[in-house]
Amino acid sequence: MCKIVVYGGVIMASNLAINDNLLNNAFIIGGYSSKKETVNTALQEFIQRRKSEELINLFGTVEYDADYDYKKLRARNKK
Repeated sequence: MCKIVVYGGVIMASNLAINDNLLNNAFIIGGYSSKKETVNTALQEFIQRRKSEELINLFGTVEYDADYDYKKLRARNKK
């Protein structure tokens, strides 16, 4: 029987059927000491990559002021 855990209003099972080949490859390649560490690290890297992709998708979408002069602001801040 799997244990049901609630995270942020989302119900998640704590027992998962994970592909053994993927888990073992990640375990070996990463040199981790446990499968739990392997899964946690993989999830952290997944989240970090997705957040990075969100930032990359913002490139070219932010409008800037053509009159903005960062050199002038730097000079003013050095005083």
